[in-house]
Amino acid sequence: MAGKIFAILVLVSLAILTDGSPAVITGYDPLELCIENCAQCKKMLGNWFDGPLCAESCLKFRGKLIPDCEDFASIAPFITKL
Repeated sequence: MAGKIFAILVLVSLAILTDGSPAVITGYDPLELCIENCAQCKKMLGNWFDGPLCAESCLKFRGKLIPDCEDFASIAPFITKL
């Protein structure tokens, strides 16, 4: 029982110290994933996709809106007219 309480206290302490950032607690960084997905979409769609605008969006929203190259709704703001 004391071990479980200690483990909970450690996790709560980490959450407080890291401001609850999922990147630190879980090793998952949504900002990094967002930028990687922008690069992948740029490779897939070429000139049809505005990669720099996508990356700026990742920074602006701190990775909360992750583009999915196969989901038109998530990449629509970054599609360009040739």
